[in-house]
Amino acid sequence: MDRLDHLEHLDRHLVEELAQVARETVREELREQSRKRRRTAVLYAASGAAALYAGGAVALAAGLALAIGLPGWAAALITAALLGAVAYFLRGAARSGQGPHAPHRVPGGTPAASPPSGLGMPYPPVPGTPPMPRTPPDTPRGGA
Repeated sequence: MDRLDHLEHLDRHLVEELAQVARETVREELREQSRKRRRTAVLYAASGAAALYAGGAVALAAGLALAIGLPGWAAALITAALLGAVAYFLRGAARSGQGPHAPHRVPGGTPAASPPSGLGMPYPPVPGTPPMPRTPPDTPRGGA
């Protein structure tokens, strides 16, 4: 009986050690993944900042090009109006969901439901008109 108690103690000890090793492995993997994601986020942020400065340089170049034939204040006003119009249309596109990653719209105007699988991919579009029935080709009867 004493030997059986000793085996149970060893089994519990082994299970606890395995659980501890598994927890440490999972923690280390999560740390590594978060490091990679943090690095990716920093790179995206730096890319966005560089794009912002590039856009500013393009706006400045457009204003300076307009300033060749117009007074400086008029060139700046036209450049600001153009940038404001672009911002307005981009905001409208974002609100209506008409961007490249927008969900598929059904003729009723509501977004398509996602499938029950949970993969997030919408159902294929529904055609506006039903398909025409297929008729078999005419076959000669009696061999003639």
